[in-house]
Amino acid sequence: MTGYDFGDSRRWRGQLDEVTTALESLAVALDSEDELDTVLDAVCHQVTHVIGGADMASITVVRDGAAVTVASTDQRAVDLDAGQYRAGEGPCLRAAATGETVRVHVQQAAALWPGFTESAVRFGVESYLAAPLAVDQGSRGALNLFGFQPHGFDEVEEKLLELYATAVESALRSNARYLLFRNLAEQLQDALSSRAVIDQAKGIIMASRGVTADVAFEELVRQSQSENVKLHDVAERFVTGAIAKARSAEAAN
Repeated sequence: MTGYDFGDSRRWRGQLDEVTTALESLAVALDSEDELDTVLDAVCHQVTHVIGGADMASITVVRDGAAVTVASTDQRAVDLDAGQYRAGEGPCLRAAATGETVRVHVQQAAALWPGFTESAVRFGVESYLAAPLAVDQGSRGALNLFGFQPHGFDEVEEKLLELYATAVESALRSNARYLLFRNLAEQLQDALSSRAVIDQAKGIIMASRGVTADVAFEELVRQSQSENVKLHDVAERFVTGAIAKARSAEAAN
């Protein structure tokens, strides 16, 4: 009879709890932050706590064939990524290009990508783990982990990183849709507010000059064009001025 490894089971449960906690923290960050860079920095710092053996983390984004590091835990991770970009090869670029997770130790990396491994060794990096991560629509990328211990990442941590990266992608897509709809709602509200002010200005002109709505609107447009000022601003100024005159007349009486 094969024995059941309760140690591995406890480890799985513990690390899954870490992933759950990290994703809950990410949800809070997405609710409170509009700046994507801030959220991605939070992802990098969270994942070093989620994945055992991860001493540093970064996020690579590839757009139009150009790779850039958009978030990291520290400058060493940025420098390691830059070495890969210069060499045109490495675990983060492989993960971004293939959509598959890459897990290698330093000896394997030296054989696969000698162009950047020598500089990485100087930082003391012994292990690499990179999972594909699409930060936004139209881009490819990777969530990159670096470890100072040889053979620092195992299959369990690879699967956990894939789970975490997939959940992060889903959260980022949902947040992007939320921000899009929120911006559209704000633009609609602005448009409705502008329309109300313009209609008020038109009404004042029509009443004071005895002209039609079309003539009143044309008057506002001419003033907007001659002063190179937005139509809404011209209308708002006109309404404010009319209200001020009415109050002055009332006070005089």
